[in-house]
Amino acid sequence: MSTAPGAGPDERAARPGPRGTAFLLSQVGAHAAARFAERISELGVIPADVGLLRMIATRPGRSQQSLAEEMGVVPSRVVALVDSLERKGLVERRRNPQDRRNHALHLTEEGTRVMKEMRRLGSAHEDDICAALDRAQRARLAELLEAIAAQQGLTPGVHPGYR
Repeated sequence: MSTAPGAGPDERAARPGPRGTAFLLSQVGAHAAARFAERISELGVIPADVGLLRMIATRPGRSQQSLAEEMGVVPSRVVALVDSLERKGLVERRRNPQDRRNHALHLTEEGTRVMKEMRRLGSAHEDDICAALDRAQRARLAELLEAIAAQQGLTPGVHPGYR
């Protein structure tokens, strides 16, 4: 067994071992997710709400079926998520004029207000999490993470936590 010069057994055991990229991604990701959940809790929403609201806000009038397809989940999962947003007064279902069997999803006035506030909180959150990086480093990190996400087959903009 090789030891560092001058390091006793207790000292070696106390030192953290080498940390790989996957571990660091997981560590920072878990920390960032927990902090984000804390920040948005003041709005009465959870992280799953945020992603769904964003998806509806970017394509108002979309169907629950289209959300299920984009998220890669069964439609009943989306129904439960939309039901929760509807109870919170953030989303409304409207009959789709082209297909009365489907509902078109829209943000309510309160949903729009919450989205604006979430954008503000999200921006502050990103600034806080990435405070150790300058603008160029942040851009490079985002580029590298996008490459990893693409190589892993992750759907852009869709958190795998919905599954």
